[in-house]
Amino acid sequence: MSIDDLRVGIDKIDNEILNLLNQRMEFVKKIGELKVGSNVPIYRPERERAILERLKSLPSNTLSSEAIEAIYLEIFAVSRNLELPQKVAFLGPIGTYTHQAAESRFGAMSSYMAISSIEGVFRELNNGEAKYGVVPIENNTEGAVGITLDCLRKYENVKIVAEIYMDIHHSFVSLSENLSDIKKIYSHPQGYNQCHKFLDDHDLNSIEFIPTKSTAQAAYLASQDPSSAAICSKIAAHINKVPIMFEKIEDNMANRTRFFVLSDFKNIRSNCDKTSILALTAHRPGGLVELLNMFKEGGINLTKLESRPIKQKDFKTVFYIDFEGHIDDENVDTVLKNATQNGHEITWLGSYLNQEG
Repeated sequence: MSIDDLRVGIDKIDNEILNLLNQRMEFVKKIGELKVGSNVPIYRPERERAILERLKSLPSNTLSSEAIEAIYLEIFAVSRNLELPQKVAFLGPIGTYTHQAAESRFGAMSSYMAISSIEGVFRELNNGEAKYGVVPIENNTEGAVGITLDCLRKYENVKIVAEIYMDIHHSFVSLSENLSDIKKIYSHPQGYNQCHKFLDDHDLNSIEFIPTKSTAQAAYLASQDPSSAAICSKIAAHINKVPIMFEKIEDNMANRTRFFVLSDFKNIRSNCDKTSILALTAHRPGGLVELLNMFKEGGINLTKLESRPIKQKDFKTVFYIDFEGHIDDENVDTVLKNATQNGHEITWLGSYLNQEG
């Protein structure tokens, strides 16, 4: 069988796939009409996970679980936009890792707003200018993002509806085909400092380093200068049409960031939820220990505990807490009511599908 014969077979299957996708989207449009009429959220992470788990369990000789997920995440994004066009605000500029995280969930069809600050993302959501927001919350090497915690406390109408864990990989990109032709390297200082081993291995540490405000800006500058290179994200390279010479060059290959998807609705319960709260403990000896014991007695597993100053004269501290379970679970409801009755101030930030693992 010739290549042309094989291509004819591929074209025939592509026609069938497109026909089936159109049929799928007709169902999606009808579901969207029903959701709008009943005020049900368009974004349903637990439903998307159930579909992925079912599809991954089916026999597949060629497609890996990762490939199936990549294909269907884009189908989900297109489906959501057919149900209701989506406007997504994210910590910019365009081409950042937060942009990459946002696109991984909301796809190429959504309307994106690059916002210059984390609080700006919260303001856009609070003012109704965007339906969703994506911001970083913590990195496994740098720790928690304090301003995100502060904004979760400040903007009470903005809730966490999903979380995204994304491996952070720096790429080395250039219009040049040869490393020997590169005369300067653009990068955000943090990105540059995370890639010293690569730079040493390829004798690039003596080349002029030009710091930039972001890795996205670095990619743009490299796109204008054939004798330069940039250390940046894959999405920044793609947007600026700069070829990737080396895809993963960071010293720490385990570099991972957690992002929050923010909106204004409450997720329904699933069998795998996580809840985030802020707790201002009662001002008495052992207040925090007392609160933590309530969770222990309720059989609730805490996954994160982070203190954050309230920034008042009396040095009060609020605690950010993640735990397994949904706000509507009976044991969670009992613990939080008990905590409130005993003088602890609890602010619910959101219950969402637990992606940790």
